[in-house]
Amino acid sequence: MSVARRFDAAEIGKRIGYSFTSSDHLTRALTHSSAESEVIGNYERLEFLGDRVLGLATAQILWKEFPEANEGELSRRLNLLVNADTCAAIADQIGLGEFITTGPEIKSLAGRKRQNIRSDALESLIAAIYLDGGLEPATAFIERFWRPLIHKSGADRRDAKTELQEWAHRKAGVAPVYNTENRTGPDHDPVFTIVATVRGFEPIRATGSSKREAEQAAAAAILVREGVWQADDGA
Repeated sequence: MSVARRFDAAEIGKRIGYSFTSSDHLTRALTHSSAESEVIGNYERLEFLGDRVLGLATAQILWKEFPEANEGELSRRLNLLVNADTCAAIADQIGLGEFITTGPEIKSLAGRKRQNIRSDALESLIAAIYLDGGLEPATAFIERFWRPLIHKSGADRRDAKTELQEWAHRKAGVAPVYNTENRTGPDHDPVFTIVATVRGFEPIRATGSSKREAEQAAAAAILVREGVWQADDGA
């Protein structure tokens, strides 16, 4: 990601298979809150919209591709396809990070935090396509980049919190408890520390850019520690 970059809309269009009629939404979609201006704004509102468009289009793909799957399996597959890891991986496939404009303080971020920025920008890009051209080109973009992933190994596994809840009921007779221990960082880049506890077992801490992300990470860590999951099962 760059601190500031005058991007080429035509180059982005070539990479994603869609040519924008106006660059306004695209510019905003690739502007992080640390670099916003009164004229441009940032991608946060677009991210909200793009997340919903992605969910709808992906749900439609899964509905058609797995006609025998029940609601639970479809939900598990959907969650894996629209999570931050998958979105960031597709952003990397496109090379979207080259075009995201951020403030200078973002250069020092690493790992998960930078991954979340790429994931958020990708969802914002989907919203920009939707607002510029409608649902059809947005769906075509999602079909192009997400369809190859729908049969990905492990796509039907449950999310970590669901898995841990069932395991905890079997082992302890009660549900896990998640407590927020700390919140640090600026509003545009928060870090939550969550402590997950199952009665009779050592608690475990995990961090994430949202409470949900940190809770999922803590749940996965317990599942791995207790041998329920292997380390590559999503932890």
